[in-house]
Amino acid sequence: QVQLVESGGGLVQAGGSLRLSCAASGSIFSIKRMGWYRQAPGKQRELVADITNGPNINYTDSVKGRFTISRDNAKDTVYLQMNSLKPEDTAVYYCNADGLLWSGTYHKRSFSSWGQGTQVTVSS
Repeated sequence: QVQLVESGGGLVQAGGSLRLSCAASGSIFSIKRMGWYRQAPGKQRELVADITNGPNINYTDSVKGRFTISRDNAKDTVYLQMNSLKPEDTAVYYCNADGLLWSGTYHKRSFSSWGQGTQVTVSS
């Protein structure tokens, strides 16, 4: 089992900043990819940004130049620095991680885990 715990959400005025953190724990062998998704009321969950080993980084167009994803491999933690926030960034933000975990002493299996979500609200 791999658990993801998010923190850093909250209420901020338009133009402000927030930093989200997501720490993974459990029987982790390696994490291949970590990402942030968001889901606004009445909308589908969408990818905001992700980072893979390399690192390769992707952003959805609406956050490019404003959000920065980073990762601390030693801590199995991913961050999302959000600047110049807009009301349309309001959503529940979810962390996701994919990789391999230990299954028994010598075996490994793949996992894909989600955090519980953290609310980000941007007021106009």
